Amino acid sequence: MVPFALVGRDAVAEKGWWAAHRWLLLRRLSQLAVIALFLLGPWAGIWLIKGNLSSSLLLERVPMTDPLLFAQLLAGGFLTPLSTAITGVALVTGFYALVGGRVYCAWVCPVNLLTDGAHWLRERSGVRGGARLSRNTRYWMLAMVLAVAAATGSLAYEMLNPVSMFHRTLIFGAGALWGGAGLLLAGLFLFDLLVAKRGWCSHLCPMGAAYRLIGTLSPLRVRADRRERCNDCMECFAVCPEPRVIKPALKGAARGIGPVILSADCTNCGRCIDICSKGVFGFGLRFPNAVNEKSDSTTTEVAR
Repeated sequence: MVPFALVGRDAVAEKGWWAAHRWLLLRRLSQLAVIALFLLGPWAGIWLIKGNLSSSLLLERVPMTDPLLFAQLLAGGFLTPLSTAITGVALVTGFYALVGGRVYCAWVCPVNLLTDGAHWLRERSGVRGGARLSRNTRYWMLAMVLAVAAATGSLAYEMLNPVSMFHRTLIFGAGALWGGAGLLLAGLFLFDLLVAKRGWCSHLCPMGAAYRLIGTLSPLRVRADRRERCNDCMECFAVCPEPRVIKPALKGAARGIGPVILSADCTNCGRCIDICSKGVFGFGLRFPNAVNEKSDSTTTEVAR
């Protein structure tokens, strides 16, 4: 495999710097734009959206409710008032069911900025080894969150939810950094850096588990329609937060597996598209997915 420090050089040489970083930059812009929308109110008095990523109100009218928060409300017995929450969770769930549940993890969640930074530093500094966690652990975490809500009749996890605490730190500033929020976020960073590679987002986060379930049948997927061009450089594996999802689509022709990355673990981050100098990957639909079917036409022009 290419050393991490050299990953992307071929793509830059072949496609140019912008095309080799396009989806990464757009993803960062999306994450920062979401943060900015929430900060406009408390910082500038422009209340386009109120609340946080767990529960918010857009333009004073449109409710948005995180599916994990809604599940906790049900488990904890918060039966009234639920009408607003039901509308909010229906909108959020419907959107992510279309675009891919874990799109939330890559394009919206602010904690991803932190954990991606830890991963980058881990690879550049040569940290190796660490704890080996099953990716199914996040489902146990999800079950535990709901069990605690049911047992206590409270939204206990929201007091420790890193996403909520990240917002709290941004809004309240330095004071929060010295409190529980700063300590938790620093702990997550060090956990991913020193203990487990991509430990939180890929293995433990219960929100990631919930969005994965939502996006299982999402029509929007990354496709490897030009997989015959692959030169086995392994750079897509180096940058992918869920590298095990790539191989079936990339190398599955001999086993009758189509070119679409169907795993709901895929975050649709687009880094494999950026980093591939051969243009193997692109965004498209989950169908057609026949092994011998030429489906380049389903891949969006912007993803090339």
